[in-house]
Amino acid sequence: MQIHEVRTRRSADDFPRSQHLATKIAEIAADPVAVPPETEAMVINRIIDNAAVSAASVLRRPVTVARVQALAHPRAGGASVFGVDGTVSAEWAAWANGVAVRELDFHDTFLAAEYSHPGDNIPALVAVGQQLGVSGADLIRGLATAYEVHVDLVKGICLHEHKIDHVAHLGPAAAAGLGTMLRLDPDTIYDAIGQALHLTTATRQSRKGLISSWKAYAPAWAGKVAVEAVDRAMRGEGSPAPIWEGEDGVIAWLLSGPEHTYQVPLPAPGEPKRAILDTYTKEHSAEYQSQAPIDLARRMRERIGDLDQIASIVLHTSHHTHVVIGTGSNDPQKFDPDASRETLDHSVMYIFAVALQDGTWHHERSYAPERAHRPDTIELWRKISTVEDPEWTRRYHSTDPAEKAFGAKAVVTLKSGETIVDELAVADAHPLGARPFAREQYIAKFTELADGVVDVEEQQRFLGAVQDVSAAGPGDLSALNVRVDQLVLDKAPTIPGGIF
Repeated sequence: MQIHEVRTRRSADDFPRSQHLATKIAEIAADPVAVPPETEAMVINRIIDNAAVSAASVLRRPVTVARVQALAHPRAGGASVFGVDGTVSAEWAAWANGVAVRELDFHDTFLAAEYSHPGDNIPALVAVGQQLGVSGADLIRGLATAYEVHVDLVKGICLHEHKIDHVAHLGPAAAAGLGTMLRLDPDTIYDAIGQALHLTTATRQSRKGLISSWKAYAPAWAGKVAVEAVDRAMRGEGSPAPIWEGEDGVIAWLLSGPEHTYQVPLPAPGEPKRAILDTYTKEHSAEYQSQAPIDLARRMRERIGDLDQIASIVLHTSHHTHVVIGTGSNDPQKFDPDASRETLDHSVMYIFAVALQDGTWHHERSYAPERAHRPDTIELWRKISTVEDPEWTRRYHSTDPAEKAFGAKAVVTLKSGETIVDELAVADAHPLGARPFAREQYIAKFTELADGVVDVEEQQRFLGAVQDVSAAGPGDLSALNVRVDQLVLDKAPTIPGGIF
């Protein structure tokens, strides 16, 4: 890897385009380096993973709204919308499928200087690949780039410190991945990256306080913007430049300002793209930093015994966990039984309480209103708090995979004064966890979440197609769409009319 120093430059400075971060990323995207077999295998795993969570979310209102919007833009020879026949314009398929993937907070993640869900790149690339008749091999190449760029930006540039939403890294990553997939030249990719970043920078209020369904829509918006940016760039349109380093650019006014230098790692020319191997998926439908606490709660419940005897629970954890999903957020909504599902999945206090009581976690039952309103749950929930522990913060930011951690230490104090203490560094499903996810687990997750939504024959057809996607010829990517039985889709909520 090469480390690129990125800082603000004045318009009067001699700062050639060849030195812009967008150029460096575009050159990586245009590099014809082969995709390593392990990267290809993980790309396939994540396409399966996205299909799994899309099946689980297909009847939810936000997903239904996005699907209805997309279906209002039909296009012969276009792209598929998850679950249904027919094709629509690619950017609208990217939109609808992006919402389906993100709605349940249940797919892959990478955490470093910033948060991210790199699987959000997949809907945009698949949609464009379907519409333009791209081969399966080129789709895999494009996704390897999208993951690489996304992960490298997340390693190098913190957004949330300045209350900028993490999809600001997704837009440029998706644009770069599309550039690779379509075999575009570096200049075209450069302009697409600049446009995509310019139009996907927004505040992170979507993940603060009372969280709404926009949390699922924001990444889908970034994917749709990236598709449109690439289209314009292919037609010769330029972009704000230099988008990161400019005097009125992203770093100067949205991030750490003209005095700060960011260090962004990117592969050297000819270096294979392996960043997807640094990412990890979720066994549980909840914000990633609650994955290990769920497993910890399940492990501790027998040691604790009678939960009514608990006086307090303090979760010692990283700064990120404390301020994003813990009591350090100072969000009273995180203790409100009437809060939205999106808010509850960003409350580690609620999640730890339910996991302690139930010994399991379910993407629907654990968030059901009647579950959140159980008096014994509310009582336990409000006994739980978080504190930042510098050691957990250090491990969160560690670059050593063997010690990087997203977990917590739980200190349970009983009414008798006895304390029960346990900790878990990484979730069971993490690559270094007790039960790491491999192809078998991705397939099991798909079949479990597709049960009752997608018939068994269609499940098997999809799994066969996706596992052989590298051999798919031009026009064959439509096989990656999963059809949902119409009787199931008929159960979706009725959506009021809009503009489209």
